[in-house]
Amino acid sequence: MKQLDLGKEKIGKLLMAFSVPCIISLVVNALYNIIDQIFIGWGVDYLGNGATNIIFPITVICLSVALMFGDGTSAYLSLKLGEKKKNEAEHGVGNGIIASVILSIILGITILIFLPNLITLFGGTDALRQYAMDYGYIIAIGIPFMMIGTTLNSIIRADGSPKYAMTSMIIGAILNIILDPISIFVFDMGIKGAALATIISQMVTFLINVLYLKKFKSIEITKDSFKVSFKLIKNVAMLGISSFITQMAIVIVITAQNTLYNIYGASSRFGTEIPITVHGIVMKVNMILISIIIGISAGSQPIVGYNYGAKKYDRVKQALKYVLVLSTMVSVVSFILFQTIPEKLISIFGSGDELYNEFACLTFRIFLMLTLCNGIQISSGIFFQAVGKPTKSAFLTLSRQILFYIPAAIILSKFYGIMGVLYAGPIADGLAFLIAVILLILQVKKFNKIENKNEKEEKIENLKEETSNEKSDLIITINREYGSGGRYVGKLLAEKLGIKLYDKDLIMMVSNESGLSASYIEEKEQSITDKLLSNFNSQYYNNLTNDDNLFIAETNAIKEIAKKGSCVIVGRCADYILKEQENVFKIFLYSDDEGKVKRAVNYYGLGQKNAIKEINKINKARENHYNHYTGRVWKDLDNYDFSINVDKFGIEETVKTIEKMVIERGNVGVAK
Repeated sequence: MKQLDLGKEKIGKLLMAFSVPCIISLVVNALYNIIDQIFIGWGVDYLGNGATNIIFPITVICLSVALMFGDGTSAYLSLKLGEKKKNEAEHGVGNGIIASVILSIILGITILIFLPNLITLFGGTDALRQYAMDYGYIIAIGIPFMMIGTTLNSIIRADGSPKYAMTSMIIGAILNIILDPISIFVFDMGIKGAALATIISQMVTFLINVLYLKKFKSIEITKDSFKVSFKLIKNVAMLGISSFITQMAIVIVITAQNTLYNIYGASSRFGTEIPITVHGIVMKVNMILISIIIGISAGSQPIVGYNYGAKKYDRVKQALKYVLVLSTMVSVVSFILFQTIPEKLISIFGSGDELYNEFACLTFRIFLMLTLCNGIQISSGIFFQAVGKPTKSAFLTLSRQILFYIPAAIILSKFYGIMGVLYAGPIADGLAFLIAVILLILQVKKFNKIENKNEKEEKIENLKEETSNEKSDLIITINREYGSGGRYVGKLLAEKLGIKLYDKDLIMMVSNESGLSASYIEEKEQSITDKLLSNFNSQYYNNLTNDDNLFIAETNAIKEIAKKGSCVIVGRCADYILKEQENVFKIFLYSDDEGKVKRAVNYYGLGQKNAIKEINKINKARENHYNHYTGRVWKDLDNYDFSINVDKFGIEETVKTIEKMVIERGNVGVAK
């Protein structure tokens, strides 16, 4: 993969290289979840499967926490390695693992104590309760192994060993397949045997992943790596919070479904247990096919993201076309299977009575009636993540389940009982599909419009050699509120001192460093308004977004600039990036609201009416960006050597004051 050029290699070849490993991992994970149900269906009965569906939300809650620290630690590892900060990367991995260990033990104990209450919460009936108790208590014992193993699996992938991570999962899945029939049929342990087979498999995967701690390629894990830092744990968790929310959405949907089946099932001819059992099985079958779609789409993320940043929109559209065609093909196959042989699919999970089989066929044919739409809807959400549209991505990711399905199920069930829950499925799929198509069409039109303008990349100017009679170098960094005149202050200060100003020139350097276009960088840098949204779907393949890659490129460029001589650097967290250097003079400029509005209206083209609102929005974005990547507080004046209210003194006097302070430092390589 490292030898593949994302900007030049054939899209089909790239998609094959990136998507296949992702598909395998996701499908193995999906199969892992249904193996128990297949053998329980044959070795116990359908009530046993119903019990596993009651316990399933509990395991998903634990999985969501494990993924939060696994994906968050993976992102932190990749980010810090990109910044050449190996020690921080090691400390982050250690704290991510420690957090997962502690919370896994707490969750395991909590589940053991409150299991009866949780079974009631997630829709357990009297007929299912004992099965759920037998299964749940054993599963709870294995929770720490499952959670820690999952966290380590994500970290191992980020360390550049996806095959190792995939192998540990496959070994666990195969072992579960072997142990399930032995424990259920040979030792006649019933549903307890299925649970025991699951946790033994999880323990083996856990042990394989733990052995990797001594095999890290990019870092070295030592005792010091596990020195607890609550601030660092928080930072890691925030990087993985989208994984947590995505999984918790599943818990919310399952809880709503089971509650509705409890309310309306009793008055139907199917009863309560059959709908709860069947719906859980059907959704896990569907998850295998959805995993393939997610794998295809997630594999395209680095391809789409890179080419979008490089303004190669023809390649972006080509990649999108490949993804939509392949995902639609999978959706068509799914539709044909669900509509033609539902009775054969449900029979894989054991036999049931006539009502059981009838409801299974209804669920496949009605609830998954518009599964044809899933390929485009799922792919669209991941596509918008790749092109840096986090709000659209988050909306498409959650719209089907949370925004459309649950309200539709609640409303329709009041009129049509449990059949209303089934009809809510195609309604949600249809609405989510329409929104996805509209957003895709608008985005593709935007690409076409940009291409038709016959835009040409700005010519990259050769950076001029600094001509200063340097004695020693001084780097002046300027952080500033929007509308404070900071950019102009930096320009005048550089002219007076006879040193280089890095503002627009820095954009060109970052473009060369990252491969992203200059116009894209100018549009996107310091624009993070919601890191949570930008992380949606990133956990499927690559935890670094374009925002992260852009910050890494800026970091490298700024460090190179600092080696060349005295200069002024405007914004871009330069004060933090160069914090280890002694020859840095850090400035923060702010101003009164009246002054901000006046400059924004006169020089930046903002409208008078909404100027202050827009100014506050931009400053909030700068603050979020700075706080996220530095772990500091943007407006904390302790971060700076000198801060000044520009409106109190005026631009000229501000420049003179800073110039005087710089010159008084003495022995500075500036032209006087």
